[in-house]
Amino acid sequence: MSKSQASAGYFRNGLPYNRMGNGPRTLVVFQGTVFENKPLSPLLNWVYNSTYQPLEGDFTIYSVLRKPNLPAGYTMKNMADDYATMIREEFGESVDVIGLSSGGSIALYFAADHPELVRKLIIHSGAYTLSDSSRRIQMQVASLARQRKWMAAYVAQLSPGIKSRLVVWIGAFVAVLSSAPKDPSDLVVATEAEDRHNFKDRLAEIQATTLVVAGTEDPFFSETLFRETAEGIPNARLILYKGMGHPAHGKQFCRDVLMFLKEK
Repeated sequence: MSKSQASAGYFRNGLPYNRMGNGPRTLVVFQGTVFENKPLSPLLNWVYNSTYQPLEGDFTIYSVLRKPNLPAGYTMKNMADDYATMIREEFGESVDVIGLSSGGSIALYFAADHPELVRKLIIHSGAYTLSDSSRRIQMQVASLARQRKWMAAYVAQLSPGIKSRLVVWIGAFVAVLSSAPKDPSDLVVATEAEDRHNFKDRLAEIQATTLVVAGTEDPFFSETLFRETAEGIPNARLILYKGMGHPAHGKQFCRDVLMFLKEK
């Protein structure tokens, strides 16, 4: 990412963001779960957001996390309302939205409850609920975080999507060096909120034109869940990349996303 195009900070209602690109349209990425709700370091920003770099010519992209110091019992719906407040205050109009992974779970609530703020919606490697195996992984990560066993927590989070144990441990080591939280509460609250999340009965409320895009080998959501999510939204289409894991990425992904967002 171009350093001249990148910035980071906090919106007025406390949501942390990283900004990329300088295109004429606003694209807000509801970022996936991270271990601490603060603007991403340059390294983690590259890890989480380099997938969207080819969109920077057409969009100004805001990768937005949840607010820090989440209270116990906070829900996905509460988080969606925070995004709505931010978008009204900062942009004052509808924006294009990408919900990445757990951010996709939040984006479903956002699109249903605040339809006037959504121009187009992309659920990127997310679905209306987690798979059972993913729930077990997430709760293990949360348990390790409570004990402040950050290295083990990062290993547990990374292992399902990376086959090489060496790469997993290197990734976990780098993550701990760049971002070892002082407090596990944000991660724990977010994990518990997603564990309770099931939006299946409300999918039909979403009015926005929607793209559900993912890989068939995603370790956190099943192909069935992706299909059911797309089928439940009235004006949605589904793109699945055979053999791809979590999250979906690559040149074809960017072409498909850009084509969808630019369609009239």
